[in-house]
Amino acid sequence: MICENTKCIAYIGTYTSGKSEGIYIFEMDTQTGELKPAGVCKGLENPSYQVIDNKTEYLYTVMETEKFNGEKGGAVAAFAIDKKTGLLEFVNCQPTKGRVPCHISIDSSREYIFAANYTEGTISVFPISQDGSISPVSCIVKHEGSGPNKERQEKAHAHYVSLTPDEKYLCAVDLGIDRIMVYDFDREKGRLYPSKHPEVIIKPASGPRHMAFHPSGKFAYLINELSSDIAAFEYSSSDGTFSEIQYISTLPGESNLPQELSKPLVNYCSAIHISQDGQFLYGSNRGHDSIAIFKIDQLSGKLELTSITSTGGNFPRDFAIDPSGKFLYAANQNSDTIVVFRITQESGIIEPTGSIINVPDPVCIKFVILK
Repeated sequence: MICENTKCIAYIGTYTSGKSEGIYIFEMDTQTGELKPAGVCKGLENPSYQVIDNKTEYLYTVMETEKFNGEKGGAVAAFAIDKKTGLLEFVNCQPTKGRVPCHISIDSSREYIFAANYTEGTISVFPISQDGSISPVSCIVKHEGSGPNKERQEKAHAHYVSLTPDEKYLCAVDLGIDRIMVYDFDREKGRLYPSKHPEVIIKPASGPRHMAFHPSGKFAYLINELSSDIAAFEYSSSDGTFSEIQYISTLPGESNLPQELSKPLVNYCSAIHISQDGQFLYGSNRGHDSIAIFKIDQLSGKLELTSITSTGGNFPRDFAIDPSGKFLYAANQNSDTIVVFRITQESGIIEPTGSIINVPDPVCIKFVILK
């Protein structure tokens, strides 16, 4: 909840191969949802995906590159957040030892960050020092295998990594092998080991991309880039298992929904997020250029598609819900826009506010509240 005398800051990660200069910083108008420019953090190549620690003191970002300092692989970087302005001050960076790191996450106590390296199909673990700086990598695990889609699944491609809500296990979503790899995490040594139930097998050629846990911690949802659907699972904290509940499409089909948007010839799902109250799940479609909205059954975890809304732009790579839960921001990568939507709390439906912010090659949106 956003209170008086607080400031809400949005950080937009981007690809810098075109006009982008780095991480774009905005102050959010908490009444209208409009984003007002506050600055740009320059100097990093492809600071695409970020994560912020629980105390909102540091922002960590991947540098999604093929090379870093003349060697194969990308990097992760740390920034201190100015508590008054929200501007970023560079702390340090470390190589990931893997090419094209495309996702980053952090534990609740700010002791470790984790990066998914797409090209190598590897996961890198980094200890965090007390001053917020990133220490050299403590562990790298590599996925093996391939999938039916010869163009996209010729080998492992790690696309997402995070701890489970109870922080007992680490989940690594791999698009190339249609798997969620599950690891035990040795916090003392900063190392990963295959868990007792080391993998969750997804339908062939699904191309799993990102994952979201329900606030209750009982359910997990996986958005599949290549098959344009969402897989729902029941998560057991006691043994780290994921039991399949359903698969459901993110596109118009045989449903009672108004068919205002035709089904595209090509579509690639991207981001997945759940409302703070756990009532609704949102998934983005690139190609169909829309947000699919699902109601979550709180007892069974099953999803019901309730609406599909155009993002008002091209290729929504990511989107975010602000800390108040009132607004949704769609990052349309190919049209260089952030489109603002107001969320109807009772139904979860989104409606454009009319506010559109120009940001080159937007990839990721993260919010902090400064007190």
